[in-house]
Amino acid sequence: MTRRAQPSPVDAVRDAVAEALRRCRDGVTPGGALAPRVAVALSGGGDSMLLLDVLAELAADIGVVASAVHVHHGLSPHADAWAAFCATACAARSLPLVQARVAIAREPGRSLEAAARAARYAAFATLGVDAVALAHHADDQAETLLLQLLRGAGPAGLAAMGAQRAPRHGPLLLRPLLALPRSTLLAAARARRLDWIDDESNADVRIRRNYLRTEITPRLARAFPGYPQTLLRAAAHQADAARLADELAAIDAQGALGFDPVDGPTLECARLVALAAGGEHRARNLLRWFLRRHDLAAPSADRLDAMLRQLVGAAADARVRLVHEGLEVGIHHRRIVVHAPAARWTERRWNGESEVVLPHGRLVFASARGRGLAGDGLASGSLLVRPRQGGERLRPGPGRPRQLLTHLFQQQGVPTWQREGWPLLYCGDALVAVPGVGVDPGFAAAGEDPGVELVWLPQPRQSLMPVNPEGGIAG
Repeated sequence: MTRRAQPSPVDAVRDAVAEALRRCRDGVTPGGALAPRVAVALSGGGDSMLLLDVLAELAADIGVVASAVHVHHGLSPHADAWAAFCATACAARSLPLVQARVAIAREPGRSLEAAARAARYAAFATLGVDAVALAHHADDQAETLLLQLLRGAGPAGLAAMGAQRAPRHGPLLLRPLLALPRSTLLAAARARRLDWIDDESNADVRIRRNYLRTEITPRLARAFPGYPQTLLRAAAHQADAARLADELAAIDAQGALGFDPVDGPTLECARLVALAAGGEHRARNLLRWFLRRHDLAAPSADRLDAMLRQLVGAAADARVRLVHEGLEVGIHHRRIVVHAPAARWTERRWNGESEVVLPHGRLVFASARGRGLAGDGLASGSLLVRPRQGGERLRPGPGRPRQLLTHLFQQQGVPTWQREGWPLLYCGDALVAVPGVGVDPGFAAAGEDPGVELVWLPQPRQSLMPVNPEGGIAG
């Protein structure tokens, strides 16, 4: 039997990208009614330059609209030069480019690599495209599996990266090159005579992935000729096990899930309590699954056990605040909620504008009759919008005593963490109104008097990441 010739590196890359684009096209727009919009995540490195070059060549024939996005992290002194390189590369291929500057927020217990990755994915969600193509390859997949194994991860972590993933927020993520080793990509990039840039941080062996890539995986490749493909098969087996665990968690969560318009999915504490009584492995599995619904990585085993104990053992009125990946896990009305911590902000003066934008939402000033603050008594600039300090009191209606704002929030069912970013309206030193709670009678509109109604619109947590796309479409 004649042995089939192996495709050249260029053909192997072209075939892999074409197949991924066809799957995307058929999945996003069945029947081909609309051409899906696919953006290449372009760092300027060799892998992403190869993906850009091949995708630009194939896009029109397959029926997708191609573009690119370069995320400017600002972490390297060469970041501006990399952005300029990417702009030139896209212009040479007549591809639109979005350059997005992101602010990297460092939280305790979170690595710089994880924070930068979260910022990138938040930037992807602002693009208005159907899919983002990433240049991860087989060696990246093997390194991810090894890192997860050394962290003691379970099946979901050991499944590493998927060739296609649909995040809860943002476009489809495609990894067309995931089955191809780095050597194939390097050979294809050289055959196509591509230029690329090298990130100096890749040589820093203090970064664990770089240490693996420099010191460990070359030895594995010499000792185990099947590397990295054998680890790709192991990751696929773990992905199957993770899907089974997720299906069990979805069964266990039936009837216990809810949704908060600000904080997203919620879970009844009682369901965790019932599962833990029968065996903590089922409760742990459900809690991991619930955290992933918020696009959060699973905590370490010890951390997950500690979180489970606090959530299961919390009294009905207990205040629980568990920090994980920069967010907080709390309990409100016996439901588990994942929420953002309150952002710090300083007072703002209202100058008559229709809304004041704050870190966690918008305070809208709407014209009204007989409702809200008395409009004729409010000169522009006389109102101050201030954050809570604690201990504030408000008279919520005629003939009613002044009450602690904490008690009024409790009556309205406002969660503790949402209260911390809630705006308060002052005239001088007097608290005159709290949107959604009440207006001091001495400052309230009555009858048909003109008034200003205050509407507080908290911003959903998923859109709080600061992303600044610069220059719109370039190239």
